[in-house]
Amino acid sequence: MLIALLFTTICLNFGLQLYIPPTPLPLNTFASYDELENFLRTSMEQAENIGLQYWAPLLRGGEPLEVFSLDSKSTHDHSTTNIQVAGVDEADIVKTDGEYLYVVSDNDIYIIEAYPPEQAQVLSKITLNASYNVKIYVNEDKLVVLGGNSASTYRFYQYVGEAFVNIYDISDKIHPHLARTLRVNGTLSGSRMINNYVYLTVNQLAMQSTDYTVDLAVTLPRIYVNNVSKEIPATQIRYVKTPDTLYYFTTVIAVNLLDDTQEPTHETFLTGSTASLYVSQNNMYLTVPNTNVWILSIGPSRNRDETLIYRVKLDEAEVTCEAEGAVLGYVLNQFSMDEYNGSFRIATTTWADGNSKNNLYILDSNLDLVGQLEDLAPGEQIYSARFMGDRCYLVTFRQIDPFFVIDLSNTAEPKVLGYLKIPGYSSYLHPYDEDHVIGIGKQNSNVKLSLFNVTDVAHPTEAAKHIIFAEWSDSPVLTDHKAFLFDKTRQLLVIPISKNWYNLEPYVPDLQAWQGAYVFDLTLSNGFVLSGTITHQESETNGWDSNYSVKRSLYIENTLYTISPKRIKMNDLATLHEINDIELS
Repeated sequence: MLIALLFTTICLNFGLQLYIPPTPLPLNTFASYDELENFLRTSMEQAENIGLQYWAPLLRGGEPLEVFSLDSKSTHDHSTTNIQVAGVDEADIVKTDGEYLYVVSDNDIYIIEAYPPEQAQVLSKITLNASYNVKIYVNEDKLVVLGGNSASTYRFYQYVGEAFVNIYDISDKIHPHLARTLRVNGTLSGSRMINNYVYLTVNQLAMQSTDYTVDLAVTLPRIYVNNVSKEIPATQIRYVKTPDTLYYFTTVIAVNLLDDTQEPTHETFLTGSTASLYVSQNNMYLTVPNTNVWILSIGPSRNRDETLIYRVKLDEAEVTCEAEGAVLGYVLNQFSMDEYNGSFRIATTTWADGNSKNNLYILDSNLDLVGQLEDLAPGEQIYSARFMGDRCYLVTFRQIDPFFVIDLSNTAEPKVLGYLKIPGYSSYLHPYDEDHVIGIGKQNSNVKLSLFNVTDVAHPTEAAKHIIFAEWSDSPVLTDHKAFLFDKTRQLLVIPISKNWYNLEPYVPDLQAWQGAYVFDLTLSNGFVLSGTITHQESETNGWDSNYSVKRSLYIENTLYTISPKRIKMNDLATLHEINDIELS
């Protein structure tokens, strides 16, 4: 948020000029700690002298980064975490293996015998010490817990954090025990699980203040495995020779979940703060905004409005940076990126002279430019993107919602096949089938569900829609795809919704509020048909209790489970009749 605010302010005050095409820069390594420290001090001073003396001290700090499925096998049919890439699991606050639920609630993790629902019960609870942003994976008899721990502090506008990975043996669900720990200086910015390996990215400020003065010192990344410390030497840190006001060490770590004796492997880069992460089954793509755009209109020479990209090869324990590149503009989120048939595709938004434009780039495995489609929807910006094979679906927004259908089959010449303009916008796009796409967004102040028909690519249509009318309605799906549950074969769509309104007949002055899950039957013939709603709240007057706000939903066989921090409800999928209710204390 701080980066976006500063960027917008500078754009308004100074105006950004014509772009300079991005030029891929080679990765270097430092010969010594002294060379690393000298590079940081020289580069930061150079950038500050150009005109960021006011912002640079604040930017050296920064806030904790939000972290940006393969659930275990079971004999029971069940849903899994909504992920982007098949075979690449994403950490979440709820996991199931079809027999048990694993639920994060504040600093506690509950293991729940979930099936059959009539006999559901809490088996055990793991309590963490003042942790934050906790997410989990489940892999066979291992429960992986990620987050930031209580060692995190603030010093002189700086966030000095420590990320952790706790691996529990849950072969005995009633008595889980801690098998291994990993701690890393910095903040967890993303993770994925592929087969038996979890891959982490951790950001740490490269220069930190050791007291309440402005003096900064280089603090090298440090990894603790079962409390045994290992410092990553300067000679193993890779970097691009670009001056900046703010540097991070970004460390990619591979952890074997099933072999407690195997040491984690890692690769460290000196970069800006990692913004978004895309991971295929073989590669991790790290994107880093080139913050030199902030000094674009102040310095004697023009820098680039661009995103730097690093491709890191993932081969079980092997973590190797194989390519670095750059594209114009900035990435919205992970869904703005995709790997397909050896090509990397990325959609960005650029700002110039106070105006925005949108672009799509296709890069090869070396991250060299192959094809591009630029200047889409001038004056608007990307609100959502989804790549599906040889197509990209793109939503931009300012006042209306242009839904673009883009052909990527010719990597050298991507082209727009057609587009649709409708009120509102979609913040999340999800495949229904190869010719239909679900959109979740807003129209005015209310949540809007759309079903786009792209059978005729030149003339896409909105085949169905559903608006959740109230004074105001919202859904976590707009910013977190893991809150979205869809199963085409079951015609099932479930999303958490919050809304408020005033009673007019008879008039009640107090604002009424509701929060829970909307359950839809979704088909091509009938569109969105509301089957019913499920709430965990006790009252609808004057707001709702966040402890009972539905965060996730899933199914096991014919039972729908809705999960809030303090309650789990089980309802029959066909009738939505309540079967059971568990309180998490």
